[in-house]
Amino acid sequence: MTHGSGSLGREDIPCVGGLIYDAAGRLLLVQRANEPGRGLWSLPGGRVEPGEDDERALVREMAEETGLAVEPGALVGRVVRGSYAISDYACAVVGGTLRAGDDALDARWCDAAELTSLPLVPGLIDALTEWDAMPR
Repeated sequence: MTHGSGSLGREDIPCVGGLIYDAAGRLLLVQRANEPGRGLWSLPGGRVEPGEDDERALVREMAEETGLAVEPGALVGRVVRGSYAISDYACAVVGGTLRAGDDALDARWCDAAELTSLPLVPGLIDALTEWDAMPR
């Protein structure tokens, strides 16, 4: 089974991301430790490994990057960034303690004002706006 974009000759790398909000409506972001986007803030997530479905990859990536145990929910939207095809899902926190994990320099809850003041990965605000997923 391939996870490509459907365009001939192009095989995108399947990735997942999580949209997690706290009780105040703030969105969880991580500061990327690796390229692409090292030092920039993004939704937590990463590659879907061989043999994983999106749900398993999401649970693993959220634990690795944020220390949080999550219950994946509905697909919120999809984006393609370079060779990465990213499916972003709503997630509910079911355990764990927030901390920056292996692939993150930092992790924090952001309201709308904080979000717009951070150096973000390209296209994040556009995607969140299009999906009606901006934090409060």
